[in-house]
Amino acid sequence: MTEKFLIKGNRSLQGEIEISGYKNAAGACLAAVLLTKDEIILDNLPLVDDVLNLIKILESIGVKVSWLDAHKIKLQADNLDISKMESELVGASRVSVLLMGSLATRFKSFKLPHPGGDRIGLRPITAHIEALKKLGVDIETENGFYKFNVEKLEGKEVILKEFSVTATEILMIAAVKAKGKTIIKQAAAEPQVCDLGEMLIKMGAKIEGLGTHTIKIDGVDELHGTTHKIMPDLLEVGTFIAAGVITPGEVIIKNINIDHLDIFLDRLEEIGVNFEKGDNFLKVKYSPNIKATRIQALPWPGFPTDLLPMLIPLLTQAEGKSLVHDPLYENRFNYVQELRKMGADIEMVDPHRIIIYGKTPLRGLNIETWDIRAGASLIIAALLAEGETTIDNIHQIDRGYEKIEEKLKKLGADIERVK
Repeated sequence: MTEKFLIKGNRSLQGEIEISGYKNAAGACLAAVLLTKDEIILDNLPLVDDVLNLIKILESIGVKVSWLDAHKIKLQADNLDISKMESELVGASRVSVLLMGSLATRFKSFKLPHPGGDRIGLRPITAHIEALKKLGVDIETENGFYKFNVEKLEGKEVILKEFSVTATEILMIAAVKAKGKTIIKQAAAEPQVCDLGEMLIKMGAKIEGLGTHTIKIDGVDELHGTTHKIMPDLLEVGTFIAAGVITPGEVIIKNINIDHLDIFLDRLEEIGVNFEKGDNFLKVKYSPNIKATRIQALPWPGFPTDLLPMLIPLLTQAEGKSLVHDPLYENRFNYVQELRKMGADIEMVDPHRIIIYGKTPLRGLNIETWDIRAGASLIIAALLAEGETTIDNIHQIDRGYEKIEEKLKKLGADIERVK
């Protein structure tokens, strides 16, 4: 049965919330569990649909799973049967592609269905496929599946065609057990790549260059178990910052890594957002005088593409004209039509650029989301709007946010999940 959010806007938000673990870091760390037959303990795991589905996929091939508490899990991949993989779950989630690298270290042959995920544009996994081929994996497509054959993984120099986080992570996971040295050039440098690298090093991997665009890996024969705490979700931080900015009150956001937010906070300060930084928390205050700006998504350490949607509702309240550019995904702005229905004055220049004319009041009505971050943007807009907003298709939001409505209610938002 489908669910929706009912949100009554224009309420004051006040209080404290704890940020969950980062979904985009948890997926790679879960895939890395297959690199050893020893026990792995992962802490601060976000209970979101994409992560829970990946755990089910691991269970289906024989990974032993024990929950130690609500967000802490013990996994052991000592006896696997790839033939029992639940292909339907794999095909439903984009995060499942991360299994390519670790399965290549355990099996001579296996197959995976084409991945699902957000509908934000063409998201080919060509970079992932070509990277694994460089290490000696033979990959073919057949009837909606990728077929993998692995004789031997050998370290090589790989120059990625783009700064792809997922391709970098897949390559790192496979390379730690490849024979010889792998050098990844044009590697992604995002915090979740570093988080995975830190876990692999604790397991015995030899990795240099984390946080740079050149990563060097000396392959080892065996890796061992470890305990690893998933990094905080910087995108959830951005979502609650935006919610605190556009509603009267004061919101304190805890369990964050302030260093992951440098560029985001710099731009917020530039447009007039009122906040105070602590060691691992952020205090956000109502900021009614937002300024128009020009902003473009760029690979790390540039402005993250997944934080752009959180800014759009803010910029509808800025005096003047704002230009927002996302060169990565041609359908990233698919939610703009929903914001227009709510009263936003937004012009689609082309699939990658929008102009926002402010200041415009927003009003509640029935809207729909198609991906995780679009859903976050629409929630922020609904909190700002006059009247009641209904957001349909919220299973997309659940893929990336853990009980977001409960956290918002704790701050005083009027939001209900209904069937």
